[in-house]
Amino acid sequence: MGILRLILICILCFSPLQSRAAPTLAINQHTQLSPDAVLDALHQYASSADWNNYFDLYLNKGVFIGTDASEHWDVTSFESYAKPTKGWRYMPTTRKLVRHNNVIVFDELLENQSYGLCRGTGTLIQTDNGWKIAQYHLSFPIPNGIAKSITKQINNYYKAGNKQN
Repeated sequence: MGILRLILICILCFSPLQSRAAPTLAINQHTQLSPDAVLDALHQYASSADWNNYFDLYLNKGVFIGTDASEHWDVTSFESYAKPTKGWRYMPTTRKLVRHNNVIVFDELLENQSYGLCRGTGTLIQTDNGWKIAQYHLSFPIPNGIAKSITKQINNYYKAGNKQN
């Protein structure tokens, strides 16, 4: 029952969103991509710092949630953060997609040279311009066997006066 509630919330929250305005070439280029291909393209564009194509994959009002508690960016803010960089490489190792009409929720495990195992989750919405990312959330999966020691470190970090936005 929980997944149905999540899906209903995603549909209600994201269905009125319009896709991000993009040059005609980019729209045509991405219109026919399958949901898997959209996520593969996202990682490819990020690794080559092809920010125009990367952000064309997002909805106009899309959201990127990073690993730090303060990282909750709308597309414009995330674009400002990303464009000066040389990109980043996260290699998908597994991916699960669950489709509910014009909404797909996904979960993928990723490998990164600096961080090792990571997880990307999010929502894709089917639009007239193809599948668009409504939300992408990057996180670090913590094994249950070390979860208490890791969350203790996080709590101590904030208790030491570091801010959580």
